[in-house]
Amino acid sequence: MAAGDIPEDAEPERRSGAPEVVRLGDGRAVSVDLLTPADAAELGSAIEHADPETLYRRFCGPPPRVTPKLLRRLTELDYERRYALVARAPDGHGVAVARYEATTEPGVADVAVVVDPAWRRAGLATALVRMLAEAAVAHGFTTFTATYLADNVPVAELLDEAGGATRDRPRNRRSRRRAGPVTVPMTRR
Repeated sequence: MAAGDIPEDAEPERRSGAPEVVRLGDGRAVSVDLLTPADAAELGSAIEHADPETLYRRFCGPPPRVTPKLLRRLTELDYERRYALVARAPDGHGVAVARYEATTEPGVADVAVVVDPAWRRAGLATALVRMLAEAAVAHGFTTFTATYLADNVPVAELLDEAGGATRDRPRNRRSRRRAGPVTVPMTRR
């Protein structure tokens, strides 16, 4: 299977191209599907046009330069060890991306989420992390870790909700938090 191909054993609703609709706490809805290479141009544009604070917080410093190589890295996934979801507004515009990537530690994956400012504080990041956790458990992961800036209160709150424990690195103002073990309800919505 080539990177970016959706495997036959992917979640059926995502493999079939039918995104999952998630209703947010404020009443809005998003559709969530696997991030694929077809999303590269929109993702590149989003990185180039995002507000500086969002980019700084997501990348824990200045964002990388958008290149074809970066976009391939972000969108060509195996959907097992490297997995990503995109949330889309009703008009089809991407409003959030959530991903995990296996670390060198068995059963552990690093998780990252970025949400458009207009879509924050509605439960979208929480829903995406839950969906990532379901996929992670199905692929043998038991623990998520996350690296984020120590002053990124929304991420700290999200990880507190997930049961995370902090390991601070004060020299560079980053925190590393282990959120887990990953627990997922056994029934789907």
